Parts: sequence; structure tokens; C-alpha cells
Amino acid sequence: QVQLVESGGGLVQPGGSLRLSCAASGFTLGDYYIAWFRQAPGKEREGVSCIRSSDGSPRYTDSVKGRFTISRDNAKSTVSLQMNSLKVEDTAVYTCAAARIRWYGMNCFMSAGQYGYWGQGTQVTVSS
Repeated sequence: QVQLVESGGGLVQPGGSLRLSCAASGFTLGDYYIAWFRQAPGKEREGVSCIRSSDGSPRYTDSVKGRFTISRDNAKSTVSLQMNSLKVEDTAVYTCAAARIRWYGMNCFMSAGQYGYWGQGTQVTVSS
């Protein structure tokens, strides 16, 4: 049974840092893309970052480039999102999702409809 469990959310002041974790079970992490999405109240869900777990190749949405870093530990079946220099506009529920790699030459993507497995989400609040 595929399961994704997020942790690490919380309340942080602007400029602070948080590290989110996505613990995967029920599948081999190296055979999947993992993505982080976020959704703020009243806004559409957006892709934040993704990683091709076979080789760790990452992608980021423009608004988080240089501030967020995605990484994976295939041995621990965990994908992490290190978030630095957090801004108020980063406040959202962050959810990780998984999609099977069909062609290992294709980079990861941040289209929510392509991901079939989802976690429950973790709240990140950036506020002074």
C-alpha cells in the first residue's frame, strides 16, 4: 500500500527556515518522481518543487528558486524540502505527491494531475 506522510510544518517568522519531510512507503522511491505542492486559502494549488528520485534531479517553481532545496534519501525512502528565507506568501498547506517514472530520461514535472499518490499535507505558516 502506497503511503506518503509529511512532517515538519509549523509556524515560523519571515526570514526563518523549515524543513519538510515526506516519508514514503509501499514502493521503491528511486522509481518515482516526488513533488511538493502547496495550497493557500482561496488560492489554487501550485507545484513548488519536484525531484526525479532515480538520480536526484530537481526542479523548482520560480518563486522559490534560491530559497528552497529538495533532496531525497532513497535508502530511508524520504524526500525533504529545505525552505529558507521564508516569506509570508509561502504560507500554505504543503503536500507531497508521487508518480511512477515511466521513462528515466524525462525530468520531473509539477502538474498535479500527473500524480496519483498524495499525502495528507502539513501546514506552514509564516507570520510575525
